[in-house]
Amino acid sequence: MDAALTLPTYGTWLREGGSRIWRFLVIKFLGTTAIMVAFFIVYFWLLNHPRMPPTTVPRVFLDHLIPFWPGALPLYLSLWAYVILAPTLLRTPRELVSYSVAAIAMSAIGFAVFYFWPTTVPSPEVDPQQMPTLAHLKIVDATGNAFPSLHVAFAIYTALWFRRLFREMGTRPWIRAASWGWCAAIVYSTVAIRQHVVLDALSGGALGFVVAVVQQRLLDRAPKAAG
Repeated sequence: MDAALTLPTYGTWLREGGSRIWRFLVIKFLGTTAIMVAFFIVYFWLLNHPRMPPTTVPRVFLDHLIPFWPGALPLYLSLWAYVILAPTLLRTPRELVSYSVAAIAMSAIGFAVFYFWPTTVPSPEVDPQQMPTLAHLKIVDATGNAFPSLHVAFAIYTALWFRRLFREMGTRPWIRAASWGWCAAIVYSTVAIRQHVVLDALSGGALGFVVAVVQQRLLDRAPKAAG
């Protein structure tokens, strides 16, 4: 369509990205901070106040193909950098509102599952206390609120938004591939450090995918409906 003719060329995508980042920067910063703080308040309250004994989500054969690797912890923690970067590239108030509402709705779906069906994961093969950094994570973020994995849900949700934004900006293919690689590394890390099992990751991925696809389609239809 005509929109494709207006996409930035590869030579201007850095300038396009810088322009996007500066638009509504204060609002983006304050909004992202507020949503993340509220998220963690609810998340940890549910984690520490399950309404019934948590159900252990079983391992499946794929879990046994992914070895326990504490070294994947930095990949796991990198989610928070990944999810913060995407909203900085939004360029209109309508996108900001839509993105935020969808992220809150996705969190609410996960929280509802955690409340009505608390879950946990099996004990790892190796005592986390033998790895100080991993042990600290297990203390702060105990292996509850397991199914669906909101860690994976937000990774997939963010990756699909990067796909949309990078296409609009005309970024180089390796940038798009790097985004998908980062997302895949985050998803892998959730199982590698035994914070989640494969079933958690699959359910979280499905949640993030459905929310992102539905939300972006609604966003695309809005101008046509208004016009």
